[in-house]
Amino acid sequence: MFPESLQLSIRSPINDWVEAVVINHGATFKAISNAILQVVLLVESVLRGLPWWTVIIVFVALAWASTRKIVFCAIVGVMMVAVGVLGLWDLTMQTLALMLVATLVSVLIGLPIGILCAKNRIARTITLPVLDVMQTMPSFVYLIPVLMLFGLGKVPAILATVVYAVPPLIRLTDLGIRQVDAEVVEAATAFGTAPARLLFGVELPLATPTIMAGLNQTVMMALSMVVVASMIGARGLGEQVLNGIQTLDVGRGLEAGIGIVILAIVLDRIMQGFGRSRLEEARNG
Repeated sequence: MFPESLQLSIRSPINDWVEAVVINHGATFKAISNAILQVVLLVESVLRGLPWWTVIIVFVALAWASTRKIVFCAIVGVMMVAVGVLGLWDLTMQTLALMLVATLVSVLIGLPIGILCAKNRIARTITLPVLDVMQTMPSFVYLIPVLMLFGLGKVPAILATVVYAVPPLIRLTDLGIRQVDAEVVEAATAFGTAPARLLFGVELPLATPTIMAGLNQTVMMALSMVVVASMIGARGLGEQVLNGIQTLDVGRGLEAGIGIVILAIVLDRIMQGFGRSRLEEARNG
């Protein structure tokens, strides 16, 4: 047994720090929670309020815009109809709303940090180990402080999802910008291009295919968190899977699982299509 005299626990200092944050900044976290909750409820009300056929048309239109393939569009339409046939339409819209908001928050956080990492070596050196911790730490561990700060419900589920899903976007944004051809950057600089214009007019457009790959990974990781998110109050397909586990209802869990898989496949293929089209544009340009 390891000697007790050499053991050091970080539990008490961390607990004291989290408790102090809750006491001293509770109002701030409540304001953040209310703002995010209003956005989630708005997106959810729009998705659940739209006719089912309208949502399917939107997905098919996105499929056509990303690939220009009629067969793929037909497959997307059939898969979305299958969601409704299985009786999962409303739950799928709830899950989609949570995922969209989590992805939006991830983009708002991930893109600026990824750009900063690409432009500043010190920031990159500090950020990469943090991302390693975020990706390897079991998701249940950071559910605890999120629950203490925001309580149960949709908001902590979204924030826990963001912690899990944002690292790929940061990494690939950083990678994409750093992989932009140095000669192109030097040529633009030689013509007197300002740093901001260089970033938004040259580097980000050329890095878009890589950034899209990171966004795709973020969306997939956000979907993979739906079951965990259901444990802290999120509704949707994840809750059905959780109920199936709790009641040993294999059919219910399988149905919800199929809904999650369909949503993941449709979104993944659509985003891959947009990524490929951006890559072709970059090569042709």
